[in-house]
Amino acid sequence: MNIIRYPKRSEWATLVERPHLDVSQLRDTVASVLADVKKRGDEAVKEYEQKFDHCQLASLAVTQEEIDAAEQLVSEELVRAIRLAHQNIHKFHDAQRFVGQKIETGPGIACWQKSVPIEKVGLYIPGGTAPLFSTVLMLATPAKIAGCKEIVLCTPPDREGKVNPAILVAARTAGVSKIFKAGGVQAIGAMAYGTETVPKVFKIFGPGNQYVMAAKQQVSLHDVAIDMPAGPSEVCVIADETASAVFVAADLLSQAEHGIDSQVLLITTSEALLGAVQTKVERQLSLLPRKEIAAKALENSRLILVENDEEAIGLSNYYAPEHLIIQTKNYEQLAEQVVNAGSVFLGKYACESAGDYASGTNHTLPTHGYATAYSGVNLDSYQRKITFQHLSEDGVRHIGHAVELMAEAEQLEAHKNAMTVRLTSLS
Repeated sequence: MNIIRYPKRSEWATLVERPHLDVSQLRDTVASVLADVKKRGDEAVKEYEQKFDHCQLASLAVTQEEIDAAEQLVSEELVRAIRLAHQNIHKFHDAQRFVGQKIETGPGIACWQKSVPIEKVGLYIPGGTAPLFSTVLMLATPAKIAGCKEIVLCTPPDREGKVNPAILVAARTAGVSKIFKAGGVQAIGAMAYGTETVPKVFKIFGPGNQYVMAAKQQVSLHDVAIDMPAGPSEVCVIADETASAVFVAADLLSQAEHGIDSQVLLITTSEALLGAVQTKVERQLSLLPRKEIAAKALENSRLILVENDEEAIGLSNYYAPEHLIIQTKNYEQLAEQVVNAGSVFLGKYACESAGDYASGTNHTLPTHGYATAYSGVNLDSYQRKITFQHLSEDGVRHIGHAVELMAEAEQLEAHKNAMTVRLTSLS
């Protein structure tokens, strides 16, 4: 890991740079696959499954028998853990329900909002080196609460054409409508355009590799909405001399094992902690099954020593991390100063893993600095707000002349006339 001591503010921009992936070469490949799926539907998806996932499929749809069988392939203990996590995620997101108010903005003028669910949503769940069944819970649970009529899930099968059983158990638990064996770009194309088997959806959610991310961005230009721009996962830890070096090292490594392009940052006011964390990271890293991946990610990572808490929170806000862990004696005070972060974990015991799995908050979060402008997935992600208004005769009299004047000033005479004819009818 790279160690930086007391950087100047002029150096912050360099410090917060993310690993850069050159996606220019894959754009044409992604566009070609998407066009083929749009043209040939199921046939193209099956061919790409054979090419990329090395799996020959007779059908894309996961059957009810396969879902039932999955229950027997997952340990009772893991099933209970999945249900506990779902219960907490449901409780947290259910509390986000929108309650609209009818407002009288003037005499005879009533305006209000109605929250309406997106009718069809698509969830992409990676199934490669780490099948993310937890993401099924994170994406499908709020979709179900929101009232989405159709929740479509795509995930790559293994070489035998089977979906990871924990993904199927989580999908049933969270209320997914339909599950399909499709991964990568072809899955995104299938949900964006629709095929003979896979329904077209109105919005696509979920993480993936650089090909999946490029595919989501391309289909979002003309065909379907997506949850958010996304890049490699990341964590920032702010810690002081009271922090546990063992805990901090574990938090950094839990993020680093996601992928070689992940990034972790430690910002600390303690020279002693910096050294201790470096030692603990090396010790814990050697014991990890995914140590090669984590070690590569640590090459993009930094341990930063700063003068005081003000600098620490300032640098963190400048970085705008996906995950922010604050392990300091005054974490509540620092939490009040957070303005840019996807999800924040406070105190010695709130590890990122808690939010990734079972505390209740959502782990689908903005990365690559997008936390300056985007929220993580929440109940509103699956809903739209439609505005309504009603004007009585008094309402027309109250704002009618103002509308005429404004429309005339913008040289929109038809707009003016739409109000004028109503005013005239009342005279």
